[in-house]
Amino acid sequence: MAVKEIQVFRLDVGEHFGRLTEQEQRYAHHMARAAWLGARIILSQVSPESPAIFDFILELHRACGGKWQTLAEAGHISSEDLQQFLTYAATFLSNIGNYFGSGDQKFVPGLSDAALRKLACISPKLTQLYDEISPAISAIPPFSLGFPSATTQSSYYLGALTPQEITSVDRLLEQQSIFPENTRLQKPADTTTGGTTSTPTINILVASAQPTPPPTRLPSTIPTTKANIHLRKGDHSGPLRAICTELSFASAHAATEAQRAVLRGYLASFETGDLHAYRAAQRAWVRDITPRVESVLGFVEPYRDPAGVRGEFEGIVGFVDAEGEKGLARLAVGDGGRWLVRRLPWVIASGGEGGEGGGGMGPFEKDGVEANGLASVHALAYCSSIIFPGINLPNYNDIRQEVGFKNIIFANRMRVESQAKQYPFIDPAEAETFAKHKFPAYYWWVVLHEILGHGTGRMLVESAEGKYNFDINNPPINPLTGEPITSWYKPGQTWTGQFGDLATTVDECRAELVGAYLMDDPEVLALLGFTEDLEIRAEDLTYNLYQQLGVDGLRGLANFNVDSGKWGQAHSRAHFAILQCLLRNGDGVITVTHDKAARSLTVRVDRSKIRTHGKPALGAMLLRLHMYRCTADVAACRTYYEDLSRVDEEHLAWREAVLANKPPPLVFVQANTFLEGDRVVLKEYEPTVEGVIQSWAERMV
Repeated sequence: MAVKEIQVFRLDVGEHFGRLTEQEQRYAHHMARAAWLGARIILSQVSPESPAIFDFILELHRACGGKWQTLAEAGHISSEDLQQFLTYAATFLSNIGNYFGSGDQKFVPGLSDAALRKLACISPKLTQLYDEISPAISAIPPFSLGFPSATTQSSYYLGALTPQEITSVDRLLEQQSIFPENTRLQKPADTTTGGTTSTPTINILVASAQPTPPPTRLPSTIPTTKANIHLRKGDHSGPLRAICTELSFASAHAATEAQRAVLRGYLASFETGDLHAYRAAQRAWVRDITPRVESVLGFVEPYRDPAGVRGEFEGIVGFVDAEGEKGLARLAVGDGGRWLVRRLPWVIASGGEGGEGGGGMGPFEKDGVEANGLASVHALAYCSSIIFPGINLPNYNDIRQEVGFKNIIFANRMRVESQAKQYPFIDPAEAETFAKHKFPAYYWWVVLHEILGHGTGRMLVESAEGKYNFDINNPPINPLTGEPITSWYKPGQTWTGQFGDLATTVDECRAELVGAYLMDDPEVLALLGFTEDLEIRAEDLTYNLYQQLGVDGLRGLANFNVDSGKWGQAHSRAHFAILQCLLRNGDGVITVTHDKAARSLTVRVDRSKIRTHGKPALGAMLLRLHMYRCTADVAACRTYYEDLSRVDEEHLAWREAVLANKPPPLVFVQANTFLEGDRVVLKEYEPTVEGVIQSWAERMV
């Protein structure tokens, strides 16, 4: 699709940066530099042409000195085409690549190849760069990211790799206790000798600053192809070397030994590719409680890998928001928030009976949620293809269960939600009331999603032969069947490794359900500051949340790829599945009216059925996903979830109305920091397309 209109927002951070000490500012500066230097890695993970498109945009900015109108005035391009190019460039830079971070769909310039070539003629370097990116910059297909095919592409898989080969290599990595998050797979073209095709080689490319020649051959082959499997370090070595330099500088300004321990782990991992060192850093990071400057760095989220195991690089640095912290602290009252966990379906179903390690929560839940895992942060640098309103990390379930996790809500990102244009799927008579309640309902839904959604659950694991985290001689009773469990995670198996392409979307769906399930609880809402006596009443907040469930389920269809029949975004698929659950099992708690001629959709909620029909429907779905996840029941999960997220002819007609009413995509402009002697200076930019481009040009990555 050609991107012609966008919404540009600034992630404000100046007021909070000014409250930091000089040491904290210096630490934040070097950490932010490390984060932004990861952009080159992300570009390489998105598409083959993305790095050169990035260079083309920034070289053009340099060529005109950031004075874009001079290009039109000099006759290089029309004013209309210039605006279309600037819109494309800002969208590309904000998404760090030519695929939308939300939805993974490819977007192309809204101007012709002839107009782009006129811009390329300004300098020999621009001409060279445009020769590299043409025609890929405007080529459709590929339509979206996915396993390499005629309609989709993935830079995690280079060469003619099949899904079967990818699965086999991932199983081999599991056997060798090699984590896949910082890897890519490469299958060079077959070579021939004397007319005979040689045995193919599949390279496992490991991200590391230090290459390690020669490659290591793993002691196994893929039976179906007889391929030789080689481990090659040095992928993304250039950016990682630069990142390591900044991390070394940051270490000298770290506030605590805990922060220095995190950086030591990052450095060891990024230099050598060893994810065991990264996991050590994650353990130290979880123990670094409420730092003034918070950061996340590494190959973190597997959303964009069609196999669901390889992580896209991301770098995040922000400052704790004291006022936001006070609001989040409400959830930690009493027994540290454990009373909230006891209201979830699997704890209720087990009667709260402990079992080994259950802490009184039953066998399918760990011992509650820790209050020190909550943080409200203003992002200074959020270098990622998608800027989430909240995160819950780390993604390694053994660390989460043994050490803990952190929940981070990005206050300056959340604020954008109340300002952006939305889908018009609410009855006009209710639109004003919906807008009034949307932000508080959405905010607390996200908070509960992160803290209790991603923060709950206990995997049943056989960590070594004969060693279980449950009583194998008296297995827990599965509340779905009333019988003892029959499956669990075997040695070396992980959630993402077993569930593959389902892992991220089921995890997000489960987390969304937890938040929605609790948002009609009067005690929970009263704790959050909402009662029936205030301007925003608790009951109205719940009603609004169910409206949002309907709207989000519909808008998720925009990220369903008709050509490939695949979902392009984990959250979108999750939202649609939740809507389907309510439509099928909610006895009219939510209805969708479609006016095909007017290309309109309207979501209506029956307030009287929220607690009697809506909550039980959500609870039943939540219990199923939770139990499938806890017991590694992949087959049952796939059958259930694929049915709920199946898009039929009626839904395709809805999708047309969704696309017709789709608001312009969000684009973010973020600040930079610069060293002037020993002083750190913050620079913020105008929320315009020109401001987005200028901010990236001045990052010098």
